[in-house]
Amino acid sequence: MTEFLKSDGGRLAYDVTGDGPLIVLAHGMGDNRAAWSGVAPRLVAAGFRVASMDQRGHGESSIGWASYSRTDAAADLIALIRHLGGPAVIVGHSFAGGAATIAAAEEPELVTAVVEISPFTRAQKVDLSALLSQARYRKGMSLLMGTGVLRSVGLWKRYLDHAYPGAKPDGFADHVAALEHDLRRPGRMAVLAKMGMSAPTDAGARLADIRCPALVVEGTLDPDWADPRAEGEGVVAGMPAGLGQLEMIDGVGHYAHVQAPAEVATAILDFLKAGPDA
Repeated sequence: MTEFLKSDGGRLAYDVTGDGPLIVLAHGMGDNRAAWSGVAPRLVAAGFRVASMDQRGHGESSIGWASYSRTDAAADLIALIRHLGGPAVIVGHSFAGGAATIAAAEEPELVTAVVEISPFTRAQKVDLSALLSQARYRKGMSLLMGTGVLRSVGLWKRYLDHAYPGAKPDGFADHVAALEHDLRRPGRMAVLAKMGMSAPTDAGARLADIRCPALVVEGTLDPDWADPRAEGEGVVAGMPAGLGQLEMIDGVGHYAHVQAPAEVATAILDFLKAGPDA
């Protein structure tokens, strides 16, 4: 059942299932909380209370917020955790991976662990050599940049098709159709463009400030980086020594949690079992 958390800037949609320690799932830009439909039930079955939220300007959350940075998204995560009676583990995908970093650094007593899936957490530089030598990377960059500049739903759909390499997961077509319907509503593509133009420097600046265990998950075929492993290792290297670890998921792209939900859920649960109580 959809619930709403109201703030001065608007309202955030979320749902909660299960009982036990709290895990908050936050999707990336241009998506909605349905992206966690394969992961959330597995976490609930393992004994967690799982909250899935729509980012500001996405899904059933409102638009019209003053800004759409990772720092803003981190504040939303913290507000939801307080509302639900945290502390919590934050699992953030892409844009929200950076937001999870900021939230953990800002409120260490509220965030017991972070999981960053294909995170945009560090300042990015286009790899000119890879643009010439890697078709996968070149196509991904061109579609992302074109989507942001032109605010084109069609280009975003083409990016999603590219970012899910190989066989598409069950329900992919229906999920993309729902996203297209959402993104064609007035103001929605402007939100995506603003998020895409928001540099992750605010998140990268806080990597060294986190105090909780962190797991970074990367797909080996993620088109957003010339070398997904190197990007994941870079995120971990920016954290205090011993806190971060990297898990690679073979054969998947930018949306590992959708393409391989069982593997991602297992990685999350193994990570939490190995560390402090969630």
